Amino acid sequence: MANHKTHITREHLHYLLTEMIRIRRFEEACVGLYNEQKIRGFLHLYNGEEAISVGVMQALTEQDSILATYREHGHALARGLSMTSLFAEMFAKMEGCSGGRGGSMHLFDKQKRFYGGNAIVAGALPLAVGLALADKQQNRNNVTCCFFGEGAVAEGEFHESMNLAKLWQLPILFVCENNLYAMGTALAIEESNQQIFTKAASYGIAAQQLDGMNVVDVEAASHLACQAIRNGAGPQFLECRTYRFRGHSMFDSQQYRDKDEIKSWQKKGPIVQLGHWLQDNHQIDAAQIEQIEREADKEIEAAVNAALAGRDEPVGDLFKHVYAQEVNHD
Repeated sequence: MANHKTHITREHLHYLLTEMIRIRRFEEACVGLYNEQKIRGFLHLYNGEEAISVGVMQALTEQDSILATYREHGHALARGLSMTSLFAEMFAKMEGCSGGRGGSMHLFDKQKRFYGGNAIVAGALPLAVGLALADKQQNRNNVTCCFFGEGAVAEGEFHESMNLAKLWQLPILFVCENNLYAMGTALAIEESNQQIFTKAASYGIAAQQLDGMNVVDVEAASHLACQAIRNGAGPQFLECRTYRFRGHSMFDSQQYRDKDEIKSWQKKGPIVQLGHWLQDNHQIDAAQIEQIEREADKEIEAAVNAALAGRDEPVGDLFKHVYAQEVNHD
């Protein structure tokens, strides 16, 4: 999970590539399972954005807290949640990380301090403020990392959270995954100021923009930001410019963007970037990459089979966790 390295090694770069490939193959497997109706409801895929979750997670410790959006499969996998628990959750099985009650958009794991998966746009931001405030009040040197899309910037919670985070000097790493489209609305026709990081900077927060398709850049910036937070510098903000290769969700026909635009971004995707660099510098070969892909596919197949064999929740339990249990005060 956390790899505090002063020098990036060949082995570490292989690890980063492997993690991104695992996420990509997982998401592609979800497409097939969705088409087979084994996964139902909403499904938002992370294809193209893998460098952000994988890069940021290298700077976090097991004690740090993570909050994400409804496009959070990649964050969950990078945090260390098992594939079996994620598939089981999407199959509505009791072995799922949220007991089969959350589905794709509400992945949760208390042990991993992974607090969602939030279906409400910008909904994780105030939660991050609360978690970070608790850490500060209890003198814990932890970081709360909050991932969100650029669409969240249009919500009031964004501005309220930025203000309080800086006002109270909270230990939060804000990570904006700017994929240029809030559902089907292009950033250029949504925001008069399209430099998202400057909005955070206007609250006095240390903020920067970086290439969200370069996992090494993301990791380096995350390490520096987390180090600053742990040293008492207050909240830090990273705007990671990225692009989703698939639609907003499985229901998206993508009529709002040009196919050539998608292809141009795919050519500089995070897996392509790192894979080509490693090959060009004789640090990996095509056969090794294919082996990583095969291992990921084997892991996915085993996880799907285990998840499908999971238990359905009994009908009699459907009111569990809905109403508070009566407390006998006698």
